[in-house]
Order: sequence, then C-alpha cells, then structure tokens
Amino acid sequence: MPPYSLDNRLVVGIASSALFDLKESDAVFREKGEESYRCYQRTQLDETLQPGVAFPFIRRLLSLNDLNPDGDPLVEVIILSRNDPDTGLRVMRSIRSHGLPITRAVFTQGRSPYMFMRALHMSLFLSADDGDVREAMSAGLPAGRVLGSAVADDPDDKDLRIAFDFDGVLAGDESERVFQQDGIESFRNHETLNVATPHDAGPLREFLRKVNTLQRREEERRKKDPDYAIRVHVSIVTARNAPTHERAIMSLNQWGVTVNDAFFLGGIDKGAIMEVLKPHIFFDDQESHLQGTSQTTPSVHIPFGVVNEEAPQTATE
Repeated sequence: MPPYSLDNRLVVGIASSALFDLKESDAVFREKGEESYRCYQRTQLDETLQPGVAFPFIRRLLSLNDLNPDGDPLVEVIILSRNDPDTGLRVMRSIRSHGLPITRAVFTQGRSPYMFMRALHMSLFLSADDGDVREAMSAGLPAGRVLGSAVADDPDDKDLRIAFDFDGVLAGDESERVFQQDGIESFRNHETLNVATPHDAGPLREFLRKVNTLQRREEERRKKDPDYAIRVHVSIVTARNAPTHERAIMSLNQWGVTVNDAFFLGGIDKGAIMEVLKPHIFFDDQESHLQGTSQTTPSVHIPFGVVNEEAPQTATE
C-alpha cells in the first residue's frame, strides 16, 4: 500500500466521548471500575452506540468528500481515544453501523491521546474530557470540549453550519485581557486605536482556513454545475459591537479568511441567536455563554486565554 499523506486535507481528531453518547459506559467505569467497564463493552459489542454531541457536525463534514469524486478525500476524521484497542472495538463497529467513512483510529489505553495531533496534521480535536482538552490547549494545540447532549438531527440534511465566537477562538485574547484588567471603555479605546492592526491568531483560526478551502471547492463545483446547492455556511457570533466590530472584520480580511455572516451582539444572549441560526456546532471560549446555547445547539468550549485562567467579569462587548 502506498503511503497515505494527510497534507492538504482537513484533519479532525475526535474522541469517542464527543462522537457518541457514552453516558451508560461512563457510569459503569465510574461506579464499577476499569475491569467491569471492559467486560461491559465486550458484552455490548454489537449494540450500536447512539450519536453524541458532535455526530451531526462530523457526519456533514465527511459528506463533503463527495466534492472530490476521484476518491481522494478532502476531509479525514480520526478517532483519538483513551480506550484500549479491545474496548475500542465497539466504537469502530458503531462507526460502521452508522455508515460513517472513518477508518483510522488511535487507542492509547488510558493515556491522553492529544500528543499525536501534530503527527496527524490535525486542525481540531474534540472530546468530552476536560482534562484532555486543557492539556492539548496548554501544548498549543487546537482542542475543544463538547457540552450538553445530542440534539435531533435530520440524516438526509447535508448542510453544515459552523459558528465561532471571535476573541479567544479565532483571535487571541489580547483585547480580552484589556477588558478584564481595565474595563469596557479601555477595551473600546484599545480596539479603535488598533483597528488597522490584525489580531494574533487564536486556536481555531487555522481550522477556519481549512474550512474556507472546502468552501472554495464548493464554489468551483457550482461554477461547473449551477444546480449545485452550497452546503457549508460559516458565521461569527460575538459579544462585540460597534465600534469594536471593525477590528474583527479587518483581522479576518488580513488573515485571508472569510465568514458568511457576522453577528455583533453587544451583550445580547447568544442562545437566542443560536435558536434561529441553528448551527451544527458553535465554538466559544466562555462557558457562561455556552450554558444557554448547549441546551439546543451542539456547543464546544475552547479553554483558551484569560477568561479561562481566572474568574472573568461579565462578557466583553
């Protein structure tokens, strides 16, 4: 078999805890220990796991491989799991039962698997394990913890709506630090004075860049086939508002990345917007924002920056 290169693909690592609903399995592990957990997974080997928080996002992301009809996938999803290979069998069988084209996996028998992200060219790692996600972020790797429970999903729907917060997600936390230290007026002044200076990259900027690559492939398809319906839609949903919105837009332009929509909410509850926008995944660095969104929207906490180091004030502008 010739070497399989991950270069020029969007590669996402996902823990089984993010892809599937593992509440029952986790309860066995916590209440009865590791050996009972192993026995439980063996006896349940042919019981297909139900979709978890990130399942709709992953299914839709993988469906975009039909943009390359020659069989060379644009998207690769790899399981990164603390399971050992034996207990990981149920995960792989469940993947097959759901018809997901995921064939690659790393099982590390209790050790955090994030250390393999760079070797596998991953732009994102999703897990329900807060410790694994924070360790990855501390190593400078893009990771997020899924929150809430799985939401209803239409298996015939291929649209993929992705929503990002801006500060601490796409951008660094420089401006958030100004707000936390000196308050809202200093934050506004700082952003106005630095409007022409792009923000430093945040943990998911490169992931957005890879998503933009998929969007360009969709545009190429539509030029050849006017009946092709664009599937990927990207939004930023941020607590910024005028005049601080301008630096965010300028940064996106200077980074060479694009979004389809921008919501500058100035403190309005993001959950209300999510109920209308209905993204298949939403990334935010503040858990307080996600407490509301995770009730109806697959939500991911990015534990990055000052708001995850100390008790923050209320949300920034």
